[in-house]
Amino acid sequence: MRLTNKVAIVTGSARGIGRAIAEGYAREGARVVIADLDQQSAAAAATELEATGAEAMGIAMDVTDERAVDTGVQQVVDRWGCVDILVANAGIQHIDPLDKLDFSDWRKVMAVHLDGAFLVTRACLQHMYVNDRGGCILYMGSVHSKLASPLKAPYVAAKHALLGLCRSVAKEGARHGVRSNVICPGFVRTPLVDKQIPEQARELGISEEAVIRDVMLKDTVDGEFTTLEDVAQLAIDLAAFPSAALTGQSVVVSHGWYMQ
Repeated sequence: MRLTNKVAIVTGSARGIGRAIAEGYAREGARVVIADLDQQSAAAAATELEATGAEAMGIAMDVTDERAVDTGVQQVVDRWGCVDILVANAGIQHIDPLDKLDFSDWRKVMAVHLDGAFLVTRACLQHMYVNDRGGCILYMGSVHSKLASPLKAPYVAAKHALLGLCRSVAKEGARHGVRSNVICPGFVRTPLVDKQIPEQARELGISEEAVIRDVMLKDTVDGEFTTLEDVAQLAIDLAAFPSAALTGQSVVVSHGWYMQ
């Protein structure tokens, strides 16, 4: 197993991509922290992981709340002594054209994706830097870290900004043995994406089938969604990578939607 006894915090991991990554890390021997906005869901997910023989804990964490983030990370350190891996995965979406976008909705999306990523990064770095223990920080970007799409301005802006945060961490963290990278998936059939399909259909005046075929999957090589397993496998590979040869990078997993 490639992550034996590593302590991994995955935000927004009670379901969806975060849950798949947490499960993948557990299979590879990591001690996994399910950090989610909803304590009950986090605890339930951790219990299910423990039933497979993994070591897991569930904690409530609003990534936009500085005190909640710092307290949650300290809980992990109090139990397991360190943090080796952070996956900043928590995210939300909002669909609206820019001319109709409320500032409050802009701020909400940016707060979860960007402010949240900063807060969990800072909290974990403080422990990774102790005695230059090192660690790995992964950010959940998107193909929208590279490309823009209509109706998603705050999401696109936040995902682009994560590239800059990741590169800053790679530069500053290197002397302490910390690596950072961004995972950039294409569309994955999660509740976040399923919610967008009827929203985009209404805004664009097309059918939901057309949203999937002509918007979401139009530029893939095979007309297929990226899967949870695709993203989880990449998260394992990046966390297990043995050196700083791979840091400050963005890795796209999108069935060829975006090629770099």
